[in-house]
Amino acid sequence: MKKLDEKAWELLNGGYDLHVHTAPSAFPRALDSFQLVREANEAGMSGVMLKSHYEPTAIRAALVNLYSNCKTRAYGAVVLNWPVGGLNIYAVENALRVGARIVWMPTRDSANSLVFGDMEGDFFNRRGITILEEDGRLKPVVYDIMDAVKKQGASLATGHLSPRESILLCREGRSRGVRMILTHPEFCRTVISADLQEEMADLGVIIEKNWLNVAAGMVTIEQIAANIRRVGAHRAYIATDRGQMGYPHPTRELQCFIAALLQQGFKEAEIRDLVHTVPKSIVDEG
Repeated sequence: MKKLDEKAWELLNGGYDLHVHTAPSAFPRALDSFQLVREANEAGMSGVMLKSHYEPTAIRAALVNLYSNCKTRAYGAVVLNWPVGGLNIYAVENALRVGARIVWMPTRDSANSLVFGDMEGDFFNRRGITILEEDGRLKPVVYDIMDAVKKQGASLATGHLSPRESILLCREGRSRGVRMILTHPEFCRTVISADLQEEMADLGVIIEKNWLNVAAGMVTIEQIAANIRRVGAHRAYIATDRGQMGYPHPTRELQCFIAALLQQGFKEAEIRDLVHTVPKSIVDEG
């Protein structure tokens, strides 16, 4: 395993982690955004995405880039939970204007997530957010959000929506030329079958795979590996979804993810697709 760890460290060089939680936050975090960038910089990584369930992070990322003195770049996003107004086109427009590269649909506050109960640390009662009208059609504001995301060349991610909502959103988004991301389809609250993952990838949806889901025992590394092979490494990316207090830091966790995939027989070129090429296409502002 030592050789795999060494190779995994090498493959971190130039790579990205596009799903990381850092302080400041309403939830306990293991490290702040500056520390994340410094640790990623030590590994030679090109970029990290700052994700916060309740605050836009593009301006925070800009400050980190200005003062960190690191080559590793921080990127920002916005998650459409209640503290930004839910499905709020104005929050989307503002986040994109200041540099957000991903707009996540509701996560902790989605109606689907709340069916499973509160997530650890939730601290207010609220009704769940859905992207659907009562008749099952997408709400008009969802189309406004899609158009705004497309105009800025950013990506729209499914968050913690239900499988039904996620598939409909991805289909509609791709029909309108929006770059779509299917968020952690192995997470216990957002499980989507391998067949549907492949169908979405065939439409051009990018499929996210998260180490947290493996580390928490929601899915085996063998199943993650099989699902990646099913959709194709060139149509997916890996991320950690780490930063929670009490757990290893994201850069180390990404190294573990890479090593585990190498152990599953993935070739170096496939790892580079998952860690370099595909995530770079998401944050590339060119």
